Amino acid sequence: MSDRIGTEITVPRVADALGELFADAGFELHLVGGPVRDAILRRGSDDLDFATSAHPDQTLALLNQHGSTTWTTGRAFGTIGAMFHGHRVEVTTYRADSYDGVTRNPAVVYGDNLTEDLRRRDFTINAMAVSVPGHEFSDPFDGIGDLVRRIIRTPGTPELSFGDDPLRMMRAARFASQLRFDVDGPVKQAMTDMAGDLGRITAERIRDEFVKLMAGADPVIGLRLLVDTGLADQFLPELPALRMAIDEHAQHKDVYEHTLTVVRNAIELEESGPDVLLRIAALLHDIGKPATKGFGPAGRVTFHHHELVGARMARKRLKALRFPKDDIAELTELIALHLRFYGYGRGEWTDSAVRRYVTDAGPYLPRLHKLVRSDCTTRNKRKAARLSADYDALEERIERIAAEEDLAKVRPDLDGNEIMRLLNLPPGRHVGQAWKHLKELRLEHGPLSREEAEAELFAWARANGLTPPDGPTPESGE
Repeated sequence: MSDRIGTEITVPRVADALGELFADAGFELHLVGGPVRDAILRRGSDDLDFATSAHPDQTLALLNQHGSTTWTTGRAFGTIGAMFHGHRVEVTTYRADSYDGVTRNPAVVYGDNLTEDLRRRDFTINAMAVSVPGHEFSDPFDGIGDLVRRIIRTPGTPELSFGDDPLRMMRAARFASQLRFDVDGPVKQAMTDMAGDLGRITAERIRDEFVKLMAGADPVIGLRLLVDTGLADQFLPELPALRMAIDEHAQHKDVYEHTLTVVRNAIELEESGPDVLLRIAALLHDIGKPATKGFGPAGRVTFHHHELVGARMARKRLKALRFPKDDIAELTELIALHLRFYGYGRGEWTDSAVRRYVTDAGPYLPRLHKLVRSDCTTRNKRKAARLSADYDALEERIERIAAEEDLAKVRPDLDGNEIMRLLNLPPGRHVGQAWKHLKELRLEHGPLSREEAEAELFAWARANGLTPPDGPTPESGE
């Protein structure tokens, strides 16, 4: 491959400045991996990863000498991080790692040449380098050819690469998703044969790779690959479980294909970049169906309460993958609420029901709107148009009531301090019960006047065996 390609790649000025620093000290430095791949593809990249002939102590000394802020969390693996000229960079010594075949922990062996360092990288499209400041292009494993062919292939045998780090199997699916590339046949076969090796990887690393996949240009490509190779069985078995056999009368949809369609529908509703939580909610929204499948009249297939069962299943799986608590709370609530809308079109919803829908969704309402709309995958155009019109009507109704009542701040008409003062109560369970009672009234009837709220509070106190101070009653109107 011609060295001229290196001169055609846009190399950031900071990379050349860092290269001059290392060259003056007698060391090689190369921009490697993702930044080179993305530059060839004319994609933006914030990563600045380098490989060098300098050992970590030498790299650290050079960077410190020139006033960079450095960190050494990756020092055991030969990596020194720094803020250099206002840019975050990572510089790693040439490596020739060997692994124990049981854990992901490598026995770090420093290499002495660039080619061997590139050989140990995950895929050929990430095994290209450009020297800085000289801009000499190195591509010993034809990564640029694989970019042209739009294929994901390993520099050496896939079995050796995945044996070194099984997470690379998920990374293959992630790059397929991000770049819309195919995976080479031998690579796919190795992923299938070695899927069980993913058990060597920590939940946190699997989660991070899964999130990156879901943020890709087309996560469905990667998701299909995970299911087809058996990798999904290792960390998200609820997904392949959706491939339920359709009964002979085709009484229910193919839930797996429906789910992937919902993911793509959700992507179309995104407003500013990937919304990973919305995409994951779409992916998991029906995982309760296999556990709730039953048969109703005339053999019709049912999935009663699958949204609640699915929410519990999602909570358990997301906890196992070490998702943040706030993300788990939102995703499980979205799954639990995604079916509630379907009673709206029958004209059964009162303003009270609308208030409860908004209050239960809370800050998740914008994503819930998108999830519910994404869930409509029927091919019946008349039915699809009706559902869309129904949800348009619901959103308009929410806006009207919100404008009148400030639904985003639905609270009882009296707060806890006022309840304690009016009933002469100390803090405790009675105060909480009274607060909840007044909130229910607020949801059911809308805002109450101060006099109405106090009257309802005193009535509740008497009904619950409390002796409130003298006050108005609902009947008196005083």
